[in-house]
Amino acid sequence: MKPNKGRTFTRERDYVYKFSAGNEHLVLTVPLKFPVQENISHLHGRLMVLHNLPCFIENDLKQSLSKFVEEETIKDYDREAEVALEAVKSGKVDINQLADTWAKAYKETTLEHAKPEETSWDEDFADVYHDLIHSPASEMLLNLEHNYFVSTSELISERDVELKKLRERQGAEMDKVMQELGKSLTDQDVNSLAAQHFESQQDLENKWTNELKQTTAIQKQEYQEWVIKLHQDLKNPNNSSVSDEIKIQPSQLRESAEGNGRIYEEQRLLEESFTIHLGAQLKTMHNLRLLRADVLDFCKHKRNHRSGVKLHRLQTAMSLYSTSLCGLVLLVDNRISSYSGIKRDFATVCQECTDFHFPGIQEQLEIVQKVVLKARAQRSSKTKRHH
Repeated sequence: MKPNKGRTFTRERDYVYKFSAGNEHLVLTVPLKFPVQENISHLHGRLMVLHNLPCFIENDLKQSLSKFVEEETIKDYDREAEVALEAVKSGKVDINQLADTWAKAYKETTLEHAKPEETSWDEDFADVYHDLIHSPASEMLLNLEHNYFVSTSELISERDVELKKLRERQGAEMDKVMQELGKSLTDQDVNSLAAQHFESQQDLENKWTNELKQTTAIQKQEYQEWVIKLHQDLKNPNNSSVSDEIKIQPSQLRESAEGNGRIYEEQRLLEESFTIHLGAQLKTMHNLRLLRADVLDFCKHKRNHRSGVKLHRLQTAMSLYSTSLCGLVLLVDNRISSYSGIKRDFATVCQECTDFHFPGIQEQLEIVQKVVLKARAQRSSKTKRHH
């Protein structure tokens, strides 16, 4: 039996070993704490060294010590079992709760009683997506992602228009109030109006934030279910209609009117490519591509460029669930937020992109903030200990 890790009490017993050395009869008495945590072989070796015991009793001492520890441990288990049974008989322990605990212990520690390990939904989706993106169905995936992007982008456009109108209206109201300041209105009236404007902006932003979250969640669920179903249909040899649809499917990219869409202004790219060789003995060749562009152009999903949509996303999509990943280093300040500057622009791009594989940017930033706060606390405590 294994020692019961739940026991917190200890008992001390004397281990007595009698042996003869010539005409002398000697007795070795050693107090031992039960349950014995130390390895028996290590304990036996320490006794031989500490008490200068003769080598001819080494094997007998080890057998005697092992037998003593085993017998006393079993007695402890028996006593604990009697106490536990008495508790059950007297009603101090709930039998149903005890049975559930035993069943859980068997399932978690015994292989034959444990449930077979199942892959998670995320793991299944990752495998399925990786298979589909490397198949002729990749065009269908990219087209669907693009259509979701257009819907989200239009929603963000509506949000921006509403916020702009609200700010313009509030600005006009504040101008009128400032003109009357000192005449019919006081500073308190100005502060009250500013508070109302701030609250109105917060309410409108929260409304659109919730709507975007809900839309993204619905899109993600629909997309993942569709990907799983498409993979199942393609694995079915009798379902030839899906394969035919993939072969003849045209580019069904949904486009919106330019007047209503949020069109990114793209500057003409200036770029040049080089091939260089590095190394003195064994030369290695590297291809370098230098270009002048807006760094966020690498992240934006091009809505109004039909021909570039697939090529723009296909490369990263094909290596998404692999060991060959690429990334972009975005230079920002040391504040973990997305409220201003290029960080805000990057957050907007992330909201528009139909990324159904990773947590949202705000969720990732919150995780980073927690890690940073924990690291700062640990660093601060170490510094205090050194001083």
